[in-house]
Amino acid sequence: MTITDATRDPYAGTNSGSPRRFLYELNPLAKFAAPLPALVLLIFVRDFATPLAFIALAYAVLLAGARMSRLLAAILFVALPATVVLLGTGFALWTNPELVRNTTPLLQIGAWTLYSGAVELGLATGIRLAAIVALALMPGLTTAGPDIARSMVQQLRVPYRIGYTALAAFRFVPRFRHELDVIRQAHRVRASNDSRGPFAAIARGTGYIVPLLAGAIRHAERVALAMDSRAFGAHPDRTERYLVPFRRRDSVFVIAFWLITAALLWVFFPWGLS
Repeated sequence: MTITDATRDPYAGTNSGSPRRFLYELNPLAKFAAPLPALVLLIFVRDFATPLAFIALAYAVLLAGARMSRLLAAILFVALPATVVLLGTGFALWTNPELVRNTTPLLQIGAWTLYSGAVELGLATGIRLAAIVALALMPGLTTAGPDIARSMVQQLRVPYRIGYTALAAFRFVPRFRHELDVIRQAHRVRASNDSRGPFAAIARGTGYIVPLLAGAIRHAERVALAMDSRAFGAHPDRTERYLVPFRRRDSVFVIAFWLITAALLWVFFPWGLS
């Protein structure tokens, strides 16, 4: 049986290889730099049109550049709209009535009155937060953690001692997931032969912690020994096995996104920062 790269590397295979799924092929820094001006702008806007425009932009980029998985579909079409409604309702109820008393009353219960201005403020806040999340999903759902660490070392010149320490931490996550699955399977085998009444589930849940911590300590010791055997930290620079280059298409993506951001700001500027 041949061990493939995807078997050895839990983060391998994240690129789709399709020109229509371009987000996976971009440098992580490009995907973070492109929406950064829009993310900063959205902190200060108070209208509906500007965040809605950026939500449409983020949805268009995600639908064109990312694989439509169940997770992405659930986030875009269920979680974000539900978040807007919940946040809009919550902020509308928490808004000080004195600030919107000159608007139209919509609901009155005893001495409490819900004004249209409060609803508008709540929805505007919910839509603004949804726009920020939608833009953050572009790098968040299409970038592997190790690639972020590698690009920071290779392009931003972050000291490799910091970058590859973060890379080692990212590698712990899938290993812990695998070890937790193994521990759960072992507990299921024991539970089939051992009935301890209503406290069996609690005992199994607490029984996950000790073997998981023991496995984490053993793995950390192996990683430390492996890094020491390779003289990690002995030299100012290290050679790179996996390169994450910043190509021309990354620059084109960043510049194009900034131009679109500027165009949207130009269109909605009279309302966006008022």
